Amino acid sequence: MEAGLGRRFRLMWSAAVASALGSGVATIAAPLLVASRTSDPLMVSAVSVAAWLPWLLFVLPGGVLVDRGDRRLLMIWIDWARVAAVGVLAVAVATGRAGTWLILVVLFVVGTGEAVFRSASQALVPALVPRDLLERANGWLLGGVTLMQSMVGGPLGGLLFVLAASLPFFVNAGTYAVSAVLIMLVAGAYRAVPGVAGAPVAGAGPARRSVRAEVVEGFRWLVRQRVLRTMAVLIGLLNVTLTAALAVLVLLARERLHLGSVGYGLLFTSMAVGGILGSVVGDRLIVRVGATWTIRAGLLIEAGLHLTLATSRSAYLVGFAFLAFGVHNSLWNIVGASLRQRLTPPHMLGRVGSTTLFIATAGNCVGAVLGGALATRFGITAPYWVGFGAAVLVSATTWHVFDRATMSATYAVDYSASGS
Repeated sequence: MEAGLGRRFRLMWSAAVASALGSGVATIAAPLLVASRTSDPLMVSAVSVAAWLPWLLFVLPGGVLVDRGDRRLLMIWIDWARVAAVGVLAVAVATGRAGTWLILVVLFVVGTGEAVFRSASQALVPALVPRDLLERANGWLLGGVTLMQSMVGGPLGGLLFVLAASLPFFVNAGTYAVSAVLIMLVAGAYRAVPGVAGAPVAGAGPARRSVRAEVVEGFRWLVRQRVLRTMAVLIGLLNVTLTAALAVLVLLARERLHLGSVGYGLLFTSMAVGGILGSVVGDRLIVRVGATWTIRAGLLIEAGLHLTLATSRSAYLVGFAFLAFGVHNSLWNIVGASLRQRLTPPHMLGRVGSTTLFIATAGNCVGAVLGGALATRFGITAPYWVGFGAAVLVSATTWHVFDRATMSATYAVDYSASGS
């Protein structure tokens, strides 16, 4: 990692990577644990519900919390709360006292913490690195999290569960503790103050209002910001089609691509590899081709992925499509996060970021239901044809929003200079 990103960012990056490792381990171990105790499909699927429902319920008020207090301290408290919750579960599993409902409650608590933690960490980045290194910092964060959670944490979680059912959860609690300690080592206070940007500051926040009023304020600000509003809507809509596609991918892989469980898993590995590659070269590629064509090319890749899944019977071609999608996904995340951090007033970063996360999560939830419904009614390729049509439609209607003049003006915005 470059020295220019600074010690404070390196500590935060290390904390994020440690936390991601533990989350990846638990993501695999939790459904295995529930499945070892019940064969009820509803209870097994409840693991995913418990993990994702907090994002819909708490990410918006969590953004208010991020903007009201010291973001660093909030992240520390969340980490220690997660240590306690997962530690209780680990001990319960080790002693044979872990019922299914305890597992679901702990996952709900951890998911709630993750929703708020994500908003806080995104809001903290602009205070840790120079403005011209935001893309690089976001790329490092994305790459580290993807590597540890998808490439390392998943397989490790399965291995640890085979050794002892409680071991993945002890490891998960330990990684959250490491994350908390590393964030505690980050010097400075990080309370958002209207009119102050780009540096850690201490002071009183804005006058307290109701949570609802502050959530609405963040939403209204996002709606008025053309580029960020369009990006948020695009992410929400494309998440609907992507999640719908992934929801029935296991059936497509078996029936059309003739892949077994290993081959099916390798499709996701291809996407993760692409994601890591995109995060490594992201900041340099974005500088070379510009944000305009980074976003526009991503729209074309989205359409291409769905078209490939709808028409191809080649596992190799589909694997390459997932690799390309992984690269695009990283680039979009880097551009989206960096634009949000550049354009949003510092005292609203938590709320604007949480609103974007809420829209993305809502898209995932709708897509999970839509994929199965479309495939059941119209056939296994239906979700992919719908995804292709939606990607073409949103590309045509939003292409002009990301022209070079608009993006150049966007990157010229500097709250640290304007004091607004």
